[in-house]
Amino acid sequence: MAPSKTDLEKQYMSTKPVEKKPVAVPRPSSSILLISPTNEILLLSRVNTSSSFASAHVFPGGNLDPTQDGDLPAVDDPLRHFDGPTYRLGAVRECFEESGILLARKKGDKSGELLQVDENEREKARKEIHGGKIRFEDWVERVGGEIDAESLIPFTRWVTPTNLPKRFTTQMYLYFLPLQASVSSKSTIPVPTHDGGLEHATAAFSPCSSWLHQAKSNQIILFPPQYYLMHLLAPFLTASSSSASSSSSPPSNTELQRQRDAVLEFLDGDGDGMGVKWAFKVMSPTSLLMRKSDGRVVLALDKPGPELKGSGRKGDTLRVVLVKFGKGGPRDVEVRWRKDVLDEERTGEESKL
Repeated sequence: MAPSKTDLEKQYMSTKPVEKKPVAVPRPSSSILLISPTNEILLLSRVNTSSSFASAHVFPGGNLDPTQDGDLPAVDDPLRHFDGPTYRLGAVRECFEESGILLARKKGDKSGELLQVDENEREKARKEIHGGKIRFEDWVERVGGEIDAESLIPFTRWVTPTNLPKRFTTQMYLYFLPLQASVSSKSTIPVPTHDGGLEHATAAFSPCSSWLHQAKSNQIILFPPQYYLMHLLAPFLTASSSSASSSSSPPSNTELQRQRDAVLEFLDGDGDGMGVKWAFKVMSPTSLLMRKSDGRVVLALDKPGPELKGSGRKGDTLRVVLVKFGKGGPRDVEVRWRKDVLDEERTGEESKL
């Protein structure tokens, strides 16, 4: 049963861990912001019976599995909170299990095309890998491929606050699927499909702006990390074939590549002048206040969490996430400038004097 609105708000507004329970150790996980050949982004809707993020739209990803992804860094190992081979392998594996899209290339092939696998073989492998019957990396090698871990672009890490019972240290990656050079090459990218209802009910590409619009109107559930990251990408990834009007032609590969280059240029900066680039930013949301005007919690993103205290790593010092937590999940999510939100609250208090 999902926590009640009161319980969720109490957890996020509290500055103390859950009473009488030790602080949970963050479980290593990874996710991929998968960008289509038309610069749309993939989201999966989780089943409503899920123990985490029930009914929410999420990026493909999940917990790392030592039997599939290799040995996990120890709890006290600093590498537990850094990008590394285990996180990358887990991200690609989870993406394949959950969407059917295999981020692998034919061994020795420098063409840039993704490995082609027969649909029946692909679907069989998804089930067997999920069930632990075969190792993902072994299967990819057996079908003549090699995992394209090098093309994953680190894009923030998220550490769950200490006042929640389940905690994760999640490495986010960005991956650009190859642009389509011709009509015939469209067969290289399988249509994403859900995992048969094991964890997800739908899988679809859509523009960042479209997903954000649906979340703003509460048509779908987006948790703060997913909303925040798409909010950052939306100004750059603006064109797609599905969003173009019927009277206009699809964007050219030149335009699509220009958008991707703009994203890469953005990621090469730090976004707030604090010297920590997006690949190394760590967000552990903490509550600043609850707005009296609309009852939304204001979450700060500048702290990396206690596990990384003193490491020199930081989050985003300029932006905050506004969200209302309820029984059905987070609602009315919005990303705003921290200064503007605090100024509004200060002005509101002064007006009452």
